Amino acid sequence: MANTRQMANAIRALAMDAVQQANSGHPGAPMGMADMAVALWGEHLKHNPTNPQWADRDRFVLSNGHASMLLYALLHLTGYDLPLKELKNFRQLGSKTAGHPEVGHTPGVETTTGPLGQGVTNAVGMALAEKLLAREFNRDGHSIVDHHTYVFLGDGCMMEGISHEAAALAGAWKLNKLIALYDDNGISIDGQVTPWYGDNTALRFVAYGWNVIGPINGHDVAAVSEAIARAKQSDNQPTLIICKTAIGHGSPNRANTAKAHGEPLGAEEIKLTREALGWAHEPFVIPQDVADDWNASRRGIAAQEAWEQKFAAYRATHPALAAEFERRMKGELPKTFAQVAVDAAVAAHTKAETVASRKASQIALEAFTAALPELLGGSADLTGSNLTNTSSTPNLRFDADGNGNGGRHINYGVREFGMAAIMNGIGLHGGYIPYGGTFLTFSDYSRNAIRMAALMKQRVVHVFTHDSIGLGEDGPTHQSVEHAASLRLIPNLDVWRPADTAETTVAWAVALQNKSKPTALLLSRQNLPYAPKKDLGDISRGAYVLSEPADLGLKQKARAVIIATGSEVQLALKAQDLLAAKKIAVRVVSMPSTTTFDQQKPAYKQAVLPAGLPRVAVEMGVTEGWWKYGCAAVVGLDTYGESAPAPVLFKHFGFTPENVADTVQAVLAK
Repeated sequence: MANTRQMANAIRALAMDAVQQANSGHPGAPMGMADMAVALWGEHLKHNPTNPQWADRDRFVLSNGHASMLLYALLHLTGYDLPLKELKNFRQLGSKTAGHPEVGHTPGVETTTGPLGQGVTNAVGMALAEKLLAREFNRDGHSIVDHHTYVFLGDGCMMEGISHEAAALAGAWKLNKLIALYDDNGISIDGQVTPWYGDNTALRFVAYGWNVIGPINGHDVAAVSEAIARAKQSDNQPTLIICKTAIGHGSPNRANTAKAHGEPLGAEEIKLTREALGWAHEPFVIPQDVADDWNASRRGIAAQEAWEQKFAAYRATHPALAAEFERRMKGELPKTFAQVAVDAAVAAHTKAETVASRKASQIALEAFTAALPELLGGSADLTGSNLTNTSSTPNLRFDADGNGNGGRHINYGVREFGMAAIMNGIGLHGGYIPYGGTFLTFSDYSRNAIRMAALMKQRVVHVFTHDSIGLGEDGPTHQSVEHAASLRLIPNLDVWRPADTAETTVAWAVALQNKSKPTALLLSRQNLPYAPKKDLGDISRGAYVLSEPADLGLKQKARAVIIATGSEVQLALKAQDLLAAKKIAVRVVSMPSTTTFDQQKPAYKQAVLPAGLPRVAVEMGVTEGWWKYGCAAVVGLDTYGESAPAPVLFKHFGFTPENVADTVQAVLAK
């Protein structure tokens, strides 16, 4: 019989010792949640420490990521490849035990957490992915997708607005395999939370359509385990288990105080805590009997082997489905994808349609969603504006019993931040490539989740329409000015602002092939004429020579380069015409993706933007960011927009062929 009290104390001791050694960290939450962890990890969690990527494992998310030593202790104790030396190296350069858990860095960590509220929202995405995959792949007698998503969260996650967005959607989607354990300790950094957090949390989650259990004693392992067992019986509701705990549990002088939250306990208090807990062991020493109680490797191997037997039977009966499931979980595109992408781009080039790039995106999606069943779309209550739906992606719906209709387009409601972080969770789970739409100006709501996708190297696609003052009468609140520039600053985020149907199709193809980075597509509301081009080969490099003086009949070398993106490419081409009439030869470069172009080899960059030729950039946004290309001038917008029809605004702010041509002439005159 396992000694659950000592199992919990092992977590507390490791948390105290690691934080003390680092002289940095958060011991209080791990100490308070240790008994909850024993109940879940010791008695319920289906996982295999020897294979952290096993497809049908339960997912565990530590949403309150500052409690990282809880997770590191669990991973070490249960048998993951996280040796004691890594715990001793907590928060140090190069260690696998970063200050907050990082997916892809530490074996067994399912998502990067720390920005509060996003972890539980990722968990909603994971639970949704599990539910949709189960409907898509399970067959009578063959349940190959059948796992739970568990999440620990605290008061901070509850207070962040994103948790409201996520919890409401989890209830609407009836994610009965989502089980959240709330560490209700009543303490945050500023002290007792009651003056600023007086929510009736239980009723709040009942209102969302959740099954609520508790409050229960979070230090009673048997009570927590029994609550989890009850939660697993839920038919059509996610479950919140409210666990009353003491932060820093076991510490005689720090328990139930804010001092336990974010600083080491100190050598003397750790000594007193060891005595109070009855933990008579040196720092980082785990007695063999406790280590044996914790080790989950044998149980995990057996669980995976049982699943593999089920999958072998599934493969024998449904070989095509089994192969498709394996492909999808590996994140590999079908072998036919490259040809689908070429065909879609060639079709766009051949038709040469004049449409808004948001419509060009939908045209591309028609081809890609038909070819890729893993594409899972959605929009934040702007489907008719973002054009994220296709004939292959009916709206996702769930009936009263929680059964889905197989839809592949999600109505997220007006929840941009929740949508972005849920998409991260879907991507992390595997089996789907999520994309979602809203207006570009509302990327500010999504921004931290976009940053997290980039940090976690997740293939998530953001469809941002209404990308400039070109949306017109809605005015400066909705007109993006700084957004393209600010998104380009996020490391590992690919940003595309295509000029026509071919560029948009290529942008989508590149985004879908980027396994280790998210993409933002910035798309116009207004129609854009097709820009004639000789071939499509260099679009995927982020920038290419669209038009040379010779294309206009000028037999002289270019004297300047106009660089343009998106809707401004047409201005550049018209300005080139005006200048050609004056025998001034210029090259036009379309640069749909600065982030992609920046990754090209120097020789290609030099070929597109030759040294010695003055450069003028044109983009309806802030000029910051363009000067790094050695521009002599930028036709941009360093103020907010105005409310007026788009053509009036273009003239008012100088986005005309004449002004672009005049700017080039002024540069050459210098």
